[in-house]
Amino acid sequence: MRQIPRGIWVLLSANVVIALGYGFIAPALPTFARTFNVSFTAATAVVSAFAVMRLMFAPATGRLVTVFGERRIYLTGLLIVAASTLACAFAQTYWQLLVFRGLGGIGSTMFSISAMALLIRMAPSDIRGRVSGFFSAGFLIGSITGPLIGAALVGFGLRVPFVVYAVALLVASTVVATQLREVIAPDQADGPTGALIGFRTALRDSAYRAILASNFTQGWASMGVRVAVVPLFITESLGAGAGMAGIVLAIYAAGNVLAILVAGRLSDRFGRRPIMLPGLVITVVATIALGFSPNVGVALALSVVAGVGSGLFAPTHQAALADVLGNRQQGGSALAAYGMSSDLGAVTGPVIVGFVADRVGFGPAFVLTGVVAAVALVLWVVARETAPAIVGDGPTMTPTDESARSATPADPDPGADPLGAAETVRRDVSDER
Repeated sequence: MRQIPRGIWVLLSANVVIALGYGFIAPALPTFARTFNVSFTAATAVVSAFAVMRLMFAPATGRLVTVFGERRIYLTGLLIVAASTLACAFAQTYWQLLVFRGLGGIGSTMFSISAMALLIRMAPSDIRGRVSGFFSAGFLIGSITGPLIGAALVGFGLRVPFVVYAVALLVASTVVATQLREVIAPDQADGPTGALIGFRTALRDSAYRAILASNFTQGWASMGVRVAVVPLFITESLGAGAGMAGIVLAIYAAGNVLAILVAGRLSDRFGRRPIMLPGLVITVVATIALGFSPNVGVALALSVVAGVGSGLFAPTHQAALADVLGNRQQGGSALAAYGMSSDLGAVTGPVIVGFVADRVGFGPAFVLTGVVAAVALVLWVVARETAPAIVGDGPTMTPTDESARSATPADPDPGADPLGAAETVRRDVSDER
């Protein structure tokens, strides 16, 4: 199997630092906001402001990536988050903290969208799943260990984690700037690079539609409901303490890591859909059952199962996105929509599920989350395979997959693209289903 290029290792290392730093400030941010004598709602609004700004600025980031290139936008995003985080450390009022943290969301969406674009262009096609697995695992490991370090840093003062995170981002920016000097698509020798692909063109692809749905599910279930609603279910419905809620989240993360470490390699070997479909099925069943757990022991078991399901499909749909957009000039709107789908799920999921839990209980609330995952499952059932299974010395492709690859969509109307990116079509590889 081909070795992972050095430039990708640079990105993966920076990703771990970013995830660690996000965890550094997670324990401190709401408490720091409360020091300005504001309500609990206002304190949590500081957390939400980051996600809202990510969501709002994603379309503009897509255009910036198209115009200025992935590397430049990636570095700019890192520097914006570093500056905003350092500013948070010296905020003197609640409104200053809110604004500074919100500005960090702009930088965050800049480096996350451009990082995905860089991985798409730099990852060889035969190891995209493995690269996506390492990317997801690095973020997850950083997210797990970061809060532990952050909790220790809080002991030196609530402002200290922000300073440490800002310095870490500056170090990561320096490493990327010096070690990632050019972006080379390793598979360009395999064929000509396709023309710009944007949102409307990508949306004609059944695989891309399924990718958006599963990424929305990832944001809704894993980044939204898991963090905001599951702890409430453990403490309010099952009567356990906050410490047990943390253990449940850690168990979920452990299941995630176990699955992520193998999902990427398996999807490179057997194709994306054979890994995506079981992962979504497991997620649907475990999530629905979780809401009806009779005790903490059952909740723990279902959490690790749900973590395995999420770990199977999260890196796999990232690899599928690289299959859809790979070896082409990157249309920023298609990548922006991918990032927005996850952010939209993370922002709306906890609010909607929390509302349902208030009105009719946690059981129906988790059923709703399972339904969201089930919709993604249906779209993946009818989606084309983007990476046929490898048999012998090369890939095997079914007649359906072959016809899907050669199908030619009609020319899109660039002005009708809701994300505003100009588009042209690479006719020999577009899919229409």
